[in-house]
Amino acid sequence: MSEVLYRKYRPQKFEDIVGEGHVVKVLRASVERERISHAYLFSGPRGTGKTSAARIFARAINCLNSDTICKEFLSAIALDLVEIDAASSRGIDEIRALKEAVEPLPFKSRYKVFIIDEVHMLTKEAFNALLKTLEEPPRHVIFILATTEIDKVLDTIISRTQHFEFRKIAEEELELALKKITEKEKIKIDSESLGILSVLAEGSLRDAQSMLDQVLSFSEGSVDATQVRDIFGLPSRERINGMVESFLRKDAKTSFKIVREAMAENMDSAALFKLLIRNFRFLIYLKIDREFEEELKKYISEAEMAFFKKITSEFEVNDMEKILIELNFAYSNLNWAYLPELPLELAILKISQI
Repeated sequence: MSEVLYRKYRPQKFEDIVGEGHVVKVLRASVERERISHAYLFSGPRGTGKTSAARIFARAINCLNSDTICKEFLSAIALDLVEIDAASSRGIDEIRALKEAVEPLPFKSRYKVFIIDEVHMLTKEAFNALLKTLEEPPRHVIFILATTEIDKVLDTIISRTQHFEFRKIAEEELELALKKITEKEKIKIDSESLGILSVLAEGSLRDAQSMLDQVLSFSEGSVDATQVRDIFGLPSRERINGMVESFLRKDAKTSFKIVREAMAENMDSAALFKLLIRNFRFLIYLKIDREFEEELKKYISEAEMAFFKKITSEFEVNDMEKILIELNFAYSNLNWAYLPELPLELAILKISQI
């Protein structure tokens, strides 16, 4: 059985972390200057590298003078690295056990590091017990807390940590990361396929890698955009382009026709929204700055570029902006819709009357 991509290509060094340069810069500097805090809090969307960054940082602060310790942290067998999943160990008893575990000195390392993932899942009583530990931790202990829901973490916890906010990874950076993986795996894949996967991942490298794995399980050494669209229930490029143009021409009849045809083929409404929003965003960039064309060529196919250039030569930025606003608003209502296609249909009506 082959190893899944997100595990095989989990970041091992600070420079491997994708799209979080603002966090990496500070963490690396604190290691180099040996200015280590007793507690850190990493918050942000799933799949952005919080746990990986915690492991890398834990290794970095303990690898200063020992290759053996460094290798143990790298292979996740270090006795001085303790990972706790607060989703399953969320009660007061687990935190009491943690308080007892922090007292003994490290076995080999300079610091004993406790990584508490999904810390927002702790009960109120467990949070209060953790707070007391964070207030007066032993000098040899470092806590790294990670969460996807910072609003559920007590303010008193946040105030006792160095807080780093991880952000959704830009589509362009996701695409480059996927391209590096396919090159190492010797997989032939076109830029359009990589672009689609990057859009669908919504800023999560782990999701992008998992979707690439899914695509590769259906392929035989090469991947094209048609395969990717079929697997994830996406309309063809021609239908996407037809919808973009019909929006700009305020042709509601054609837009509705394309939606009906796509839904008949089990189209994924969320994925369609993402591609439309991405295309209008690219169109605005290209219309404002022609030099963006060279950058855009890295992420889209020649056929897509030809279509974008045609559209930007015929329509104005204001037209694109108004449509993008309506699409973005409609996408936010997708989870509450009676029918998956309804938000898009309502957006079409508004766009045709702009």
